[in-house]
Amino acid sequence: MTGVPTVACPDCDGTALRRDPCRCTRYGDRLLAVQAGPTTDPGGPREHYRACVLCRGAGTVTTACHRCGRQGRRRAQLVLTAANLDTGAVASRRVGPDDLDPRPDPAGGWSVDLTPRLSELAAEAGVAATVDPVTVRLPAAWRLDLPAAERHELAAQALAAAARPAWRVLIGRSVAAPPVDPARRLDRLCALADLLLLDLVVETRRHDGELRWAVRYEVPGSPVPDRPPATDFADLPAALAGTDVADALAGLTERGRDAPARMLRPDPLRPLIPAASDVARVARRLRADSAGRTGGGGLPGAQAIWRDGHWWHTALRPGEPVETLVAQPTGQVTRLTRTPLRRMDEPPDPPWLGEPVPTRPCLACRPASTCPCRAHGRPADGDCTHRHRVTGAPAGWRSALTCATCGGTGLMHQTALITLTDLRHRVVHLAWHAGQPEPVTPVDPGPGGPPVIRLPGRYRLGAWSAAFGVRPEDLAEADGGHPLPPDVREGYLALPRADADPVGEQIAVLGPALPAARLLVTAVPPAAPPLTELLRLALGLDLALLVHVLDLRRHPVAPMRAHGVLWAVDLRPPDAPIRPDDLPDRPSLAAAVAHCLECLDVLLPQTVPDDPRQPVPAPRTAPRPLPPDPVPELRRLAARHAGRPLSIRFTRAGHTVHRHDDDGIRLVSEAGDLPDLWLT
Repeated sequence: MTGVPTVACPDCDGTALRRDPCRCTRYGDRLLAVQAGPTTDPGGPREHYRACVLCRGAGTVTTACHRCGRQGRRRAQLVLTAANLDTGAVASRRVGPDDLDPRPDPAGGWSVDLTPRLSELAAEAGVAATVDPVTVRLPAAWRLDLPAAERHELAAQALAAAARPAWRVLIGRSVAAPPVDPARRLDRLCALADLLLLDLVVETRRHDGELRWAVRYEVPGSPVPDRPPATDFADLPAALAGTDVADALAGLTERGRDAPARMLRPDPLRPLIPAASDVARVARRLRADSAGRTGGGGLPGAQAIWRDGHWWHTALRPGEPVETLVAQPTGQVTRLTRTPLRRMDEPPDPPWLGEPVPTRPCLACRPASTCPCRAHGRPADGDCTHRHRVTGAPAGWRSALTCATCGGTGLMHQTALITLTDLRHRVVHLAWHAGQPEPVTPVDPGPGGPPVIRLPGRYRLGAWSAAFGVRPEDLAEADGGHPLPPDVREGYLALPRADADPVGEQIAVLGPALPAARLLVTAVPPAAPPLTELLRLALGLDLALLVHVLDLRRHPVAPMRAHGVLWAVDLRPPDAPIRPDDLPDRPSLAAAVAHCLECLDVLLPQTVPDDPRQPVPAPRTAPRPLPPDPVPELRRLAARHAGRPLSIRFTRAGHTVHRHDDDGIRLVSEAGDLPDLWLT
């Protein structure tokens, strides 16, 4: 099908190539730039760096246009879709330049509000969900008195600019989720902070004259982040409604990288004080602290920190400026000056913080005097990849590469503090100490492998899963939700040498930069619907559901490799080929389904055809029952091809099974309906 309206890409003028000013024009014709940014008046020409390694002194670079996907034209079409996970109903509507009904915009000009159309589709599909605004702003040149051809062209340009992504899909259920009570959400976050021995930080920062709000967890002693949070809100109730436990834990590792590592001394007999926070009172105090005591121009922000059952309030003030030299890909060096924020008042240490965690210098971070690049009396090599100060370099100059051993901290913790929790009311705190003599069990690593041992039960995190009523595969990192590697989960360790310290090596394996030497592990089953719901959704959207599975249960024992049954679930266009890298990596089917649903906002736009001349599909499906459950047959099929990854594709036309062999991908079988698939 053709005839889709398109317009020439305004970013590349239809050539699919862009000629942009080189990055060196931000800094001018100088090796050491005082600041990052234009060196001249933005309205005039900017001088380029004559020795630039990117543009070779030309001042401009030619790149492929990513706005149009190197097509030269953009699709002037938008498709609105609503899909119901409970019933499988799908309703869609295409929007073209002739379908727009411009109205005067209160901010000036003309715009088209498509939100009512998406709401109608949601009602048709029975989706009870909040519809985000969908607005198309017309160019300033658009007027009602223009000829029809000009109005059509301008409307097409506006629609092409708004159609990113070109397919807007609203997925929901028949019954809307209950609204979040900000007070109850805050009480739960506070209680969990006490359980996990963390700080709950409610922060407001001034941005463009307005206060923006964020809620997060931090390790005690973490500095104020240099950058404002990626997601902030207009007020505290909105911040609490948009921040659940997983959101508050996200980024904990990065925020706590420079926090002092101290031992934990939890008191199991100390009762947790139920939080009874007044959201309005906390917000008023933060606004008052941000305004400053003198009522002047205001401070950059304020924080309310829940620690050890109490709120501690502090304003934020600018600290001393810090200069950093940064190597640019142009061959230049920029001196960046940033002003970090500091707390005016630090809350007192909680009683469960103990003595500092012992550390040792990182052996991979060598000073210039001991680096191999200075062997035999040679001067320090400026291109050396080790993290050290180069003799003769400007003050503050360091390698752009971060040490992979210590994460750039220069220190290696000799104790790892592990916290396992169900994120409700159960928690286990462990401490692993380097140098602790432990009985280990030698394991056969296979021919030619390094010596492999297995640590005793207290170092096998998977053994603690039974205490929380979950499977070992359900253990995941609290920051990001990544599954634990099987060797860490089961206590296997490859020793670099025979006399190495097993516990110390296991601590190093846990991570190069644990926040304050802490690793938080969640013991929570993945919150995922059955695979049949996702299969019905994919068929209703006229997409292909790909299930990748690999059965390693009968594979030769390899303790350092993944084992069990691995899964992955993906959505693709029906005619998309199976790729060699379509390999399973999730330890359970539930984890794979949950990950697929979490990434739908990224996966669905990727199914839009790259060719702008092809229309965006507009699926429409009536409510339908769930399809037969394919999971038992998928498991039997994977066991039949044990040790080989399989990719099973489900579409409206049928089902195909592909096997990943050493010489490529092989079609094993295909069938028109599900029962026939397993008989081939």
